[in-house]
Amino acid sequence: MLKRKVSHVLVVLFFFNSLFVINAAYAEQVVVYSARIEQLIKPMFDAFTKDTGIRVKYTTDKEGALLARLKAEGKNTPADMLITADAGNLWEAARAGLLKSVNSDVLSKNIPAHLRDPESAWFGLSIRARTIVYNIKKIAPADLSTYEDLADVKWRKRLCLRTSKKVYNQSLVAMMIAEHGEAESEKIVRGWIANLATDPLSDDTRAMEFVAAGRCDVTLVNTYYYGRLMEKNPNLPLAIFWPNQNNSGVHVNISGAGITQYSKNEKAAIKLLEYLSSEKAQSLFADVNMEYPVNPKIETDPAVAAWGIFKQNPMNIVKAGELQTTAVKLMDRAGYR
Repeated sequence: MLKRKVSHVLVVLFFFNSLFVINAAYAEQVVVYSARIEQLIKPMFDAFTKDTGIRVKYTTDKEGALLARLKAEGKNTPADMLITADAGNLWEAARAGLLKSVNSDVLSKNIPAHLRDPESAWFGLSIRARTIVYNIKKIAPADLSTYEDLADVKWRKRLCLRTSKKVYNQSLVAMMIAEHGEAESEKIVRGWIANLATDPLSDDTRAMEFVAAGRCDVTLVNTYYYGRLMEKNPNLPLAIFWPNQNNSGVHVNISGAGITQYSKNEKAAIKLLEYLSSEKAQSLFADVNMEYPVNPKIETDPAVAAWGIFKQNPMNIVKAGELQTTAVKLMDRAGYR
């Protein structure tokens, strides 16, 4: 009788212990603050949870709001990871002490050096190229060459640009300053402004619509905006041109992530970050927004690959952050609003 009672107690203890272990595994959770919208991140998070059992809780908002929230929360933040677009935003988060350095052989192996922070505070996860889009009825590819050439007088009243208020153009100019110096870059930007066919526009899509309608001939956009627009209306007379192929290469930027300074679940967060850089997740991360995978082992989505191959600018994109303030002041002096 006693033996049966002991056996019964042991079985019950084993059952509850097993249940505790299982529940503990599934209770592990990574909290993410993301400036990428839900439809762009949820597929990767779902796949990660399925593979690891680690849940991902996420909050989406504008990048500025998320940075302000992290600063306000300080040590009390629930966030383990920040995901946002543009190296300028990631650099700002690191400069503000919101991200911590991560030592990971996996990330170093999967992500090229020029697409991650030299101090390992943030890592690119997808590539977006900011390139030239032109009206095929009005311009031949041979007419185009570089970003800098768009400042030439031959483009007078033929150029459209997105407003300088968006970080994408600020990062492009910051990288130009790193390459050419401040004086030469200001000369180029002043040339762009002199060549505008209309006041700077609200977004990349609007700029391409102006080009397609013949209100200007050429503009600068992130490639995924081109992809989205052409997917909706493939008959638009627009095409991509890859500039600076005989010198510095196309300006590229990233959507990327870093581990927060006060992460409560750092190990699991690093697992998620490594997973997002892996071959399994990279296609998902890039393809859903018509971007390029940052991991060079991954093939580009066929729809994106159809735009052609190009040489990237190999300069570390940390310069987009380091020189952002300088770029904004330069653009203001040049009358680029």
